[in-house]
Amino acid sequence: MLQLLLKTILSAGVIALASEAAKRSVVLGALIVALPLTSMLAMVWLYADTRDMEKVARFALAIPAAVLPSLVFFFAFAWLAKYNYGFALTFAAATVCMLAGYGAYLAAMRVWGA
Repeated sequence: MLQLLLKTILSAGVIALASEAAKRSVVLGALIVALPLTSMLAMVWLYADTRDMEKVARFALAIPAAVLPSLVFFFAFAWLAKYNYGFALTFAAATVCMLAGYGAYLAAMRVWGA
């Protein structure tokens, strides 16, 4: 239980740090978010929980391919924001675009047998 609490506090801390930094500098906030901190923390937690280096290595290799569909969200959001649809609608539409990207990603993974 203590380990779960520690995971939660550290993970939330990264998000809080990024959002606070972005208030002062958009570039600094973006840099913090762009760093693979979440992935790094997840790898540490996975290894701590399993002590399985092979599983952590497979996890590390799966991350870059899964990041690509996420990029769809950011490009869609930035493009839609130019048209002043409002934050909520822009966020929702960009999320739908991202989910479509993940659908394509999962379909490709099935085709490639991954």
